[in-house]
Amino acid sequence: MSPSPVDAQGLAERTGGWIDSKAPDADVVVSCRVRLARNMSGIPFQARLDKDRAVGLVERVRASLVDARLDGETLWVPMAEAGDVLKMLLIERNLASRDLVSAEAGHAGPEGRAVAFGRSETISVMVGEEDHVRLSALAAGYDLDLAWQRAQNLDRYLEGQLPYAHSDKLGYLTACPTNVGTGLRASVMLHLPALGLVRPELEKVFLAAQHTGLAVRGMHGEGSRAAGDLYQISNQVTLGRTETELITDLQALVPGIVEFERRMRRELVNRHRTPLRDRVTRSYGTLRSARALPTEEALAHLSTLRLGLHQGLIDNVSSEVLDHLGLQVQKGHVLALARQGDEAPVDASERDKLRASLLRARLAG
Repeated sequence: MSPSPVDAQGLAERTGGWIDSKAPDADVVVSCRVRLARNMSGIPFQARLDKDRAVGLVERVRASLVDARLDGETLWVPMAEAGDVLKMLLIERNLASRDLVSAEAGHAGPEGRAVAFGRSETISVMVGEEDHVRLSALAAGYDLDLAWQRAQNLDRYLEGQLPYAHSDKLGYLTACPTNVGTGLRASVMLHLPALGLVRPELEKVFLAAQHTGLAVRGMHGEGSRAAGDLYQISNQVTLGRTETELITDLQALVPGIVEFERRMRRELVNRHRTPLRDRVTRSYGTLRSARALPTEEALAHLSTLRLGLHQGLIDNVSSEVLDHLGLQVQKGHVLALARQGDEAPVDASERDKLRASLLRARLAG
């Protein structure tokens, strides 16, 4: 069996299995994710690998992942063969990090890096980023246990195929000391539009997370911004704790944030129903009529529509459409859907026009 090629436009047209409006608590929790950092025994960390050894490692991992038949068929994307638009798509769909796709990443060059994933996109593996492999598992809505189960299953399979670097004293050995131990990062993606409208209340969420050893980041993790009122909350410590303890810490905090957001939504509707309805209506009108829209403005309006939909202030658009558009208004998706190849670069103003055209078409009627 050979790996399947990945078509950028086809990828952009569909939604991953980690987005589902019918999933548990999906009105607030978009998805849950568990990531495991692993390295191979007897091989230097990625930053110390020369090109030949890096390429050899990638081929070794590829063989195991192709045999694993992720979601029935492993999709394999070598960074050396991926165009700029496809790389953007991989980042926007949480399949790859900016460090993996960067031209400057790693000493071995793009030949030593790749990403593998299944068609549902609920499990994926980055090869050759900071660590030799980084496994990720996603679940729609608030279901950390399912994400952890998926990550465990893939991890156990790979550990039976590849010799992991492990210490009886420290646990799994990783390139960055902050990942040593379990190598686990668990995160929950939250949509917090009501708290975003009342900034002091949102700050309380940030403080509560920090006090329990958790970090709050933007929609694409470390170094990203919280566009569209989307926030990622994840653990920071991996050493000295078990995987179960780390996930339990997150599970102890998230339900409180979910209820806090829902309470703020109810209060906004009860106390400010008319201005909130006006805000939702204006966002809907903007998305249906604008001739040009930057990414963050489009995401902000979609966030307002999502809030209005869940509070019964609008009923002529579905959660499925809004979830889909939340992906498709991002830069790589806009270019892929407009069939703009890497050989025909499009400037920001033209992308804004393409984005607005996409939104008008999807929200027509």
